[in-house]
Amino acid sequence: MTEPRDTFEQRKPTGGAIKVFLAEDHHVTLWGLQQLIEASDQRMTVVGTARTCSELMNHDGAAQADVIVLDLDLGGEDATAVLPVLRQRCSGQVLVLTGSDDLNAHRAAVLKGARGVLHKSEPAQTVLLAIHKVHQGEIWLRHDIIGAVLDHLQTRAGGNGANEQVNGSDPDAERIASLTPRERQIVRAMVNNPGDKQFAVADQLGMSEHTLRNHLTTIYSKLDVRGRLELHVYATAHGLGAEGWGGDGPRS
Repeated sequence: MTEPRDTFEQRKPTGGAIKVFLAEDHHVTLWGLQQLIEASDQRMTVVGTARTCSELMNHDGAAQADVIVLDLDLGGEDATAVLPVLRQRCSGQVLVLTGSDDLNAHRAAVLKGARGVLHKSEPAQTVLLAIHKVHQGEIWLRHDIIGAVLDHLQTRAGGNGANEQVNGSDPDAERIASLTPRERQIVRAMVNNPGDKQFAVADQLGMSEHTLRNHLTTIYSKLDVRGRLELHVYATAHGLGAEGWGGDGPRS
């Protein structure tokens, strides 16, 4: 067996192929993933690899990748800690591929921006399918992880509401009221197009993907949510995707 080569790592993506970045510190696993992806008939190519969090955050390939396959234990570090910054710097979706059975770690990864969690014991074809689905904008999670994430969000929302209602305020109403007409329109578009990639939603809204990302950063802050999944849960719970809500707002 040969080790992953630098020339292989820097391979240029072919047109139309899903660009995959691999963040994995085990040499054998990394080599196997590279071979699996490059040999598949799913039109995927590896655009870079990293074995530490530092390499991941400083690699140009991560910024151009469509999907980042991430091991949570990366070079002895908890990669969950860098997920929020990684999601800001890189437009690609994050798929966690882990050997851990820790449900709390899986939940934490999703809450910090991962679009999927997959166990390393899954068959090779399942890994390829998960990469494809996450690239298409879908969420790849086991039902128990989805349940844990929703329970966490509901508990947090309920706790905040109970504490602030004592002071006579309605925090959710205040947060929603702080949204501009354009931000309301964006929230509605995100809720009603949960499977679409951000560039597709941006095109529908008549703005660049960069502008949409800037708007979303502000929206997340105003609504006190962390990422698209939490926004979807929050907005759905408060009817923010309903017909007639959101207004047209100015074009930007």
